[in-house]
Amino acid sequence: MKTTLSLVLVAAMSLFAVGCTSSSDTSKAANHDGPPSPEMAKYLLASEPEGAKDVIAVRESAKDDEEVVVVGRIGGSANPWIDGRVAFSIVDPSLKACSDIPGDACEMPWDYCCETDKLPGATALVKVVDTNGDVLKADARESLKLDELQTVVVHGKAKRDAEGNLTVLADSLYVRK
Repeated sequence: MKTTLSLVLVAAMSLFAVGCTSSSDTSKAANHDGPPSPEMAKYLLASEPEGAKDVIAVRESAKDDEEVVVVGRIGGSANPWIDGRVAFSIVDPSLKACSDIPGDACEMPWDYCCETDKLPGATALVKVVDTNGDVLKADARESLKLDELQTVVVHGKAKRDAEGNLTVLADSLYVRK
C-alpha cells in the first residue's frame, strides 16, 4: 500500500513539475463554440475598430481616461482570466507564445513562459464594463466565447495604477478570426 501511494505521489509530482518543454497538445485550453450569451453579444463588434495599437504602444503613450483601441492576445499567465468577471489579460502581439516556437510543446503556451522577461511591459488587463463603469459579472470564456491565445481588439478607456500598469475599461471588443 505504501509503495503504491508513493508511486502515485511521485507520478503526480512529476506531472505538476512539467514545464514549457513538456510534450503535450498545444491547443487552447478550452473550445467555447457557439454564440455568446444574448446579454453579452452587445459588447462584441461585427467589424474591427480602426486605429488599433499594440499593447506596448498603448502602455507607453495612453493617458489615464484616454480612449484607446488596443490589440493583444489573451494570455500572460497560467490563468489569464478573472474569476466571475468579464476580465482577462492580453499580451502584445510581438511576443511569442510557446506554441509559436517550433518544437516547443508547452502545455500552457498562453502563459508566455518563454518571454517572461518581456511580459511586465507587454501586458494589459481588460475589464469589460457596463454603462455605469461596473465590471460585468460573468465568465468571459463562456459569456463571450473566448479562449486563451485569441487575438482581440479592445475599445475602451485607459486606466493606470500607481506602478504604471494598464487596465482597459472596455465598452466593446472584436475577436479576430
